[in-house]
Formats: sequence, structure tokens, C-alpha cells
Amino acid sequence: MQKNLKPGSIGVFDSGYGGLTILSEIQKLLPEYDYMYLGDNSRAPYGSRSFDIVYEFTKQAVLALFARGCNLVILACNTASAKALRTIQQNDLPHIDPRKRVLGIIRPTAEIVGQITQTRHIGIVGTQGTIQSESYPLEIRKIYPDIVVNSLPCPMWVPLVENNEYDKPGADYFVRQGIDDILAKDNAIDTLILGCTHYPLLLDKIKKISPPDLNIISQGEYIAESLKDYLNRHPEMDILCSKGSNTKYFTTESSTKFKESASIFLNKEIEAERISLD
Repeated sequence: MQKNLKPGSIGVFDSGYGGLTILSEIQKLLPEYDYMYLGDNSRAPYGSRSFDIVYEFTKQAVLALFARGCNLVILACNTASAKALRTIQQNDLPHIDPRKRVLGIIRPTAEIVGQITQTRHIGIVGTQGTIQSESYPLEIRKIYPDIVVNSLPCPMWVPLVENNEYDKPGADYFVRQGIDDILAKDNAIDTLILGCTHYPLLLDKIKKISPPDLNIISQGEYIAESLKDYLNRHPEMDILCSKGSNTKYFTTESSTKFKESASIFLNKEIEAERISLD
């Protein structure tokens, strides 16, 4: 017989810091909830890792958040959403606890793109792992089979952000190269998905370099809206999410290092605790 679940924080997981851009937008829209952020910073980045390793690491993180009382976990990581979400949902949750939920960030982004593009030609930039998984094209074609999808990995963009170079003049070259290369694939592209949670920090440069009529989709606000809609449609899950406007931060790296880097993404000081997943 299963124990009654107590309300707990909404878990937000990423391999690194980029998921903080998702958390920040969720907090803006849904400030009343409690949140628990976990960054697997000691093993980041996930982008170039195999499906099996990403799945293994992501499952460990989900279990760690469940163990700390979360009943709902958001994989605020495109690579984890691409390589681990479906297996966790279909194979693991029924055995762990079928009342708990794990959600990703690819489908909500795919759902919105059809409402934005006019030409029905879109571009996606992301990490090598996300692009190679083809999760975005597959998800988009399920919903909008008429949309033409072009994808491009931009491997230098994440290091620019994590090394605090994203707003420096040296970043212009790599951002311009990425934008030029994706648009060169298809001159009918009118909408660009930033398929990595680090990329919003490059948004000012991306907008400056991109054609003025290019629609740029930064995931955070759409993920927040999608989560709000999900909780409205699933009151049985909403009551399992505690509401005290508190947030706790966990990292698998040095807590001091995490606090310093997290301030780049959040523009505020936080406290963090180091935990082990393996």
C-alpha cells in the first residue's frame, strides 16, 4: 500500500546553470510555489554524452529530487529532455511512484512554434547532443507536419556563457557564425528556437545580429506558461506542490562556485548546498 504523498517543492533539474533561466521565468509567473533547483555541475556538460549516460545521470537527479520531497520535476535541460525524459516517464515512473511526474521542455517549445511562424520554415540551434537526438524535429512534425525544420549545433555558445564572456565583444564572432550558418541552410526561416537553456544570456547579441523580422523563441516564458496550464489542468498534482515561495539550490560541484556562477543567470545572491548523486 502506498503512503500518502505530502506536498513538496517543484523540482527543476539541469546538467549545469542554464536551467536557472527556466526557473527564473517560472518563478516570475508562479511565485507562490516552492522550488528546488539541482545542477549536476560536476558532470556538465551533458551535450556531447551518450544517450545511456545522460539517462543514467538524469535518473539519479530525478531520484535525488524525489527523495527531497518533490512530486513534480521539470527537466530544464534540452539534452536531458531529448535523451532521458521518455524512458523515465514510460519505464521508471510506474515503478518509482506512478503518482509523481517528470516533465520536459521540448514539447512545450514545439507546441508554440506553429503559432509563431508564418513561412512554416524554422531553425533550431542547440548543443551537439540535442541536435543529434533530432528530438525537436520529431516533436514538431508530430504536431505540425507541414513545418520545415533546420537544425544547427552551436558548441561554442555554452562556454561563452559559462565563462562569463557572453556579453563581451569576443562573443560576437561565434554568435554571428551560428546565425549566418543556420539562415544559410534555408532563406525562408522566419523563426529560430534557442534550443539550449544557456542561450537566453546571448539573446541581446542574437537579436542584434539577426535580421529584424526573425522571430526568436527563448524557452523560459513558454515553459512557465506551459507549467501553469499543466497545473490548472491537473489539480491532483497542483495540491502536491507546496506553496511557500521558497527556493532551495543544490549542486554536485562546489557550492561556492555554484553561487558565483548562478549569480550570472539570476542577478542575485543565493545560498546553495553540495550533494552527491553517484
